[in-house]
Amino acid sequence: MRVMPAVGQRSGVKMIAGLIGRNRLFTAFLVIAALLRADAELGYRWQSWFNDSWDYVDTAVTLNLNPARASGYSLYMWLLKPFHSFALVTISQHLMGLAVAVMMYALAKRRFGCRSWLAAAMTLPVLFDGFEIQLEHLIMSDTLFLFLAMLALVILLWSPLRAGQRTWVRCGVAGLLLGLSAIVRSTGLPLVPLFGLWVLLVLALNRAGWRTFIASAAAFGVTALVPNVGYAAWFDSQHGQFNTSESAGVFLYSRVMTFAECSKMGQLPVDLLSLCSTVPPDRRPLAQAYIWTAASPLARFPSPKFAPLPNSLGEQFAVKAIEAQPLAYARVVFDDTWRSFGWPRTVFPNAETYDEYLFGYHSVAVSNAHPADGYPSSAQAYLAGASPRTRVVNPFAGAIRIYQRYVWLPGTVYGLVLVAGLAGLFAARRRRGTSVAALLPWATSLVLIVAPAATAEFDYRYVTTAMPFACLAVAMAFGRARREKQAVSAAEPRRAAGFARGLTGRGLDDGPGDAGHDERDLAPDAT
Repeated sequence: MRVMPAVGQRSGVKMIAGLIGRNRLFTAFLVIAALLRADAELGYRWQSWFNDSWDYVDTAVTLNLNPARASGYSLYMWLLKPFHSFALVTISQHLMGLAVAVMMYALAKRRFGCRSWLAAAMTLPVLFDGFEIQLEHLIMSDTLFLFLAMLALVILLWSPLRAGQRTWVRCGVAGLLLGLSAIVRSTGLPLVPLFGLWVLLVLALNRAGWRTFIASAAAFGVTALVPNVGYAAWFDSQHGQFNTSESAGVFLYSRVMTFAECSKMGQLPVDLLSLCSTVPPDRRPLAQAYIWTAASPLARFPSPKFAPLPNSLGEQFAVKAIEAQPLAYARVVFDDTWRSFGWPRTVFPNAETYDEYLFGYHSVAVSNAHPADGYPSSAQAYLAGASPRTRVVNPFAGAIRIYQRYVWLPGTVYGLVLVAGLAGLFAARRRRGTSVAALLPWATSLVLIVAPAATAEFDYRYVTTAMPFACLAVAMAFGRARREKQAVSAAEPRRAAGFARGLTGRGLDDGPGDAGHDERDLAPDAT
């Protein structure tokens, strides 16, 4: 039995193009958003720099994996290195930002029947937030991470997960993309178990059959692990640690040092006592000061900062602090998460870091801390000797700089979007397939702001990356998908029998026991 596709024989790309072409509003949004990104490229030729950028470029040139952070983004830059162009890197990131909006719109319209105006409105933060555009223009991992995670989610949600539809292939591809996203940015690692549990839940609720259940779960789990295990093995060959970094313990230590009191932690081993602080918690600096400044007890260890010994001791200390003061830990995690919903965008964590998220008036000085291949810096080596300084060219630079000052999404609006998505989940509870599907992007958005607060510290760019998933959840939950019975070919009775045996009962989106049809939630224009 073969279920005729609701969109005929058109390819996915053509189908998406058709959906976009029918909505002049979204098409106009895309064109304007593309022009804004072109203005950013012309105004800041051809990249912007953040303090982490130099490490990414260094790894892209030398392939020496960075001990402080996963270097998946550097491997992407290494693939583009033969072109010796940062312009190619940032242009590709701007295209990824536009592609995220297209994926959101197409999924909301095609699968969940979202109204065109609502589907287009939910893409506005991705398309027009000035800080999103600037983040795409930075030599940073966030845009690539967002693109990979969103693509994995869209592949899983593009149609119901059930038997007879190569579900295991989709789960495998989604798992691979999600695994890659986790080595691009470590805060994506919690998404792997989140997506995995969601896949198991949906397959169970859809009664997909034990063969489909096992094959799909195995495909997702294996492909999600492959990039991480392979990266950890490579890291082990260079640093002697089967891990993706040597910094998780150090960052967690910095997190707990905003509240940890050794007097409440019982009898500590001598090697952990050296990590205590006599400064009262209410007079201590921000968490990141316990990584990067001389005020940190970790500064007593010899360089490098991220090494097995301080990382191990930091992790042990942090675990004991959390066990001894769980409420204090919960409080700092809540406080940092709550920062995500503030209306004003205040200077945080310091002026120097905050300014790096802005389109500035002048070119940022190029770091010479990582020379490579005979060049003064890795950035020059990447360009085969050309100058990596950003050229600030007016009037383009002035236009996008003023635009960013006034057009951005306040954190309070993000909070309202999360609340609207949660309300939509409850409103769609009678359409169980829709509510369970919308739960995935909503939970993804929440994890992306809570995980950094729990393991390190708040940062504005985490909110920028989390916002699209919350918007997608709203569009999905408030969609008006209707059931469309699909024509079924009876030309293959053997396949029909096998397909029927693979099902054990009624699925989320199926009609009540209609053996001759496969019913799905489809957009009205996908008939």
